[in-house]
Amino acid sequence: MKIDELLEGRDQDLADWQASRSLCKSSKPDSSLGASALSSCVSQGFRSRKNKKTVRIGKKRVSLAGKKVKGAKYGGPLKDYNP
Repeated sequence: MKIDELLEGRDQDLADWQASRSLCKSSKPDSSLGASALSSCVSQGFRSRKNKKTVRIGKKRVSLAGKKVKGAKYGGPLKDYNP
C-alpha cells in the first residue's frame, strides 16, 4: 500500500474540520490555541475579530475590530474572499 492511498481521504476531513463550541467558549487565551482552531472560532462567531477592516453589512459600513461576526460558511453576513 502506498502513502498516497492512505492519505487520500484526509484532505476532505481537514477541510470540513471545525473547532468545538466548548473549545471556542473556553477561557483559554488566543495565544494558546492553534492557528486553525482560532480562525475556526472567529469564523463561527465565538471569538472576536482582531483586524481593523471595514466591510459592508447590509447598507452600512462596519468596522470588525472587537466584534463577533459570523462568516458566510456558518450563516453569517461576511463573505469568503478566499478562492
